[in-house]
Amino acid sequence: MNVDLLAHPAEDVAPRLLGSVLACTTPEGTVSIAITETEAYSGTADPASHAYRGRTPRNAVMFGPAGHLYVYRSHGLHWCANVVTGTDGIASAVLIRAGRVIEGEDLARKRRGERVESARLARGPGNFCQALGITGEHNGANLLPGASVTLSEGEPVPTALIRIGPRVGVSKAHDWQHRFYLAGDPTVSAYRLSPRARPSAGA
Repeated sequence: MNVDLLAHPAEDVAPRLLGSVLACTTPEGTVSIAITETEAYSGTADPASHAYRGRTPRNAVMFGPAGHLYVYRSHGLHWCANVVTGTDGIASAVLIRAGRVIEGEDLARKRRGERVESARLARGPGNFCQALGITGEHNGANLLPGASVTLSEGEPVPTALIRIGPRVGVSKAHDWQHRFYLAGDPTVSAYRLSPRARPSAGA
């Protein structure tokens, strides 16, 4: 994918990533997943963003340049992958929440469990990374063609299929309409309101 397409605010890029393909090649093989659900995080302007309080060693990748992968561990359990967007020096990233495995399903199922339904292999950000084989070692990876992790344009998604809603499971700015997903797609994760969520002002 042309990095120029990613050099925009996260909330603009997030819907454009629907239908795009994230692929990861490891010694075990390659898994490719078409993205069906994303969430935008707007850096220091966003109370739910890891970069809200400024740059740290953990979130440095979020500050650019665009076209890299920001990977973090959620609650000490699951890896989550974000595509860095926007202008170099200004934190902005899109969390990849779910997708449909289009290559390497046997390998994805080996990682996720033999009894996991196809639609659930990459449903939810932790499962998405597990199916792909993405770990903390991929933090900062450049998503250029030929790299171990790549982002490419997939089949165009009709605008009529894109839905917008509040973000999942965050306690701050949870009601910002920064979640984008494909209507009726079985791979999209279920919406869950954080028990610690409270109303907030914002986009």
